[in-house]
Amino acid sequence: MLVGFMGSGKTTVGRLLAARLGWTFIDLDDEVEAVTGTKVAELFRTRGEDEFRRLEAEAGVAAMRRSQTVIAPGGGWSLAAGRMESLPEGTLTVCLRVTAETAVRRATRHGMVRPLLLGPDPVAKAKALIDERQSVYARARLQLDAETASPAALAQAIASQMEQTK
Repeated sequence: MLVGFMGSGKTTVGRLLAARLGWTFIDLDDEVEAVTGTKVAELFRTRGEDEFRRLEAEAGVAAMRRSQTVIAPGGGWSLAAGRMESLPEGTLTVCLRVTAETAVRRATRHGMVRPLLLGPDPVAKAKALIDERQSVYARARLQLDAETASPAALAQAIASQMEQTK
């Protein structure tokens, strides 16, 4: 289970890790979009964050029923009370850490602004959200600096950790 703020590389690293392991990769945003037929940004706009989080939680429950799966939830998925503690036994939780500036640069690189970053100062908003979420992200068993490490190096570090804990 990869956790961390938007733009931390959960999807990119998750895909690489799953390919390396021969496992399935599931991005919960993609799962929600497939079920609803609606893009995440549109869900936030029309149904609100609470409804998105409910749909994301359902997708997460379904994904965790599968074995040999790398899961990348949205940055706020882990915030629900007890969620990190309720993961199946043996789940390796990995937090990919980035600064607010890097998160915003990555999250807006394709010209799209994420709903939680709307406003006059997206970096300040990202910093406040990262600070608010830090105590939850800190519960992940493995903490990796995704600021400068390549996605391939991060996937390798996770795979190595998995080998060590077998």
